[in-house]
Amino acid sequence: MSSARPLALLRAIAVTATLPLLLTACGYGSESTDDGKRSEVAADAEKLSVDEVKLGYFPNLTHANALVGIEEGLLQKELGATRIKSATFNAGPSEIEALNAGSIDIGWIGPSPSINGFTKSQGKNLRIIGGSASGGVKLVVNPDRIKSEDDLEGKKIATPQLGNTQDVAFLNWIAEKGWKVNAQSGRGDVSVVRTDNKVAPDAYRSGSIDGAWVPEPTASRLVAEGAEVLLDEADLWPDKKFVITNIIVSQKFLKEHPDVVEAVLRGSVRTNDWIKANPDKAKASANKALEELSGKALPKDVLDPAWESITFLDDPLASTLDSQAQHAVKAGLLEQPTLDGIYDLAPLNKVLKAENKEEVDDAGLGVK
Repeated sequence: MSSARPLALLRAIAVTATLPLLLTACGYGSESTDDGKRSEVAADAEKLSVDEVKLGYFPNLTHANALVGIEEGLLQKELGATRIKSATFNAGPSEIEALNAGSIDIGWIGPSPSINGFTKSQGKNLRIIGGSASGGVKLVVNPDRIKSEDDLEGKKIATPQLGNTQDVAFLNWIAEKGWKVNAQSGRGDVSVVRTDNKVAPDAYRSGSIDGAWVPEPTASRLVAEGAEVLLDEADLWPDKKFVITNIIVSQKFLKEHPDVVEAVLRGSVRTNDWIKANPDKAKASANKALEELSGKALPKDVLDPAWESITFLDDPLASTLDSQAQHAVKAGLLEQPTLDGIYDLAPLNKVLKAENKEEVDDAGLGVK
């Protein structure tokens, strides 16, 4: 992102972003000391190459791999006597900043800030080392004003922020429909109204927006307000899968502590297995973690449909991250990025092989 326009976009994201995955503000880099079963260490547990590993993530359902892995002690189990120190974030730029500063070692984060962080550092600060979640993004609309996709022309549709993952996806979809919209201003055949997810339900109730292209649980919050789902973004992707959350690590930490990275990835893989084997328990565990972090659990009419639309997986779906970057280029929000080396999936594939699982592909964007 070296041109003036992408840099301006990145500054806007850094200033205005309350990342689309945010549920409730938890404060920049809010730290937590894990207790109870989450940090239980077996008496014979061995310490890895560090005393503690610093993990960053968001208090959101699409980060349930981290929420459940910590809540259920599954990550700690793989780390032995190496303790987890966790921090939650409001925005992707804040988490990238923390990674660069060494305040966290490994993080769960979305594709746009991953691309942003990698390109801004000329490929020197991070690697994507694993997948976490797919899906969980929907176009929801006021059914009294919009009956079909064609009815969107002339309407006001919210996205979380200029240039974020959902904003880019909506702009790309608009272009494919043949409508013209100025990506920067949002003005055109459809009005793209950048609206923080926290205030989107109020904006919908007041009638200032006619719908929204948003991630869960915001989509289900709007449905609870009377909106209807017009489109699930998953239907636009091959196999209905696209990355919404992946796992990143600082290159320095990856080089110096590969044993810890491997343990976290093994914990992540086993957490996803536990989620799939215990969906109801996992959903309750994630909601409990959200309540502890934000002070408020999700109500059932929001939690259930939001959880149902998210797929938890180990594959980072590298080809879809590349596609999202290309969509941003087509929208004029990003110069052609160099993403070679953004992935290092060797540690994950080592874990997957040991677990008798199929290895995953980096779409030609891995370290050479």
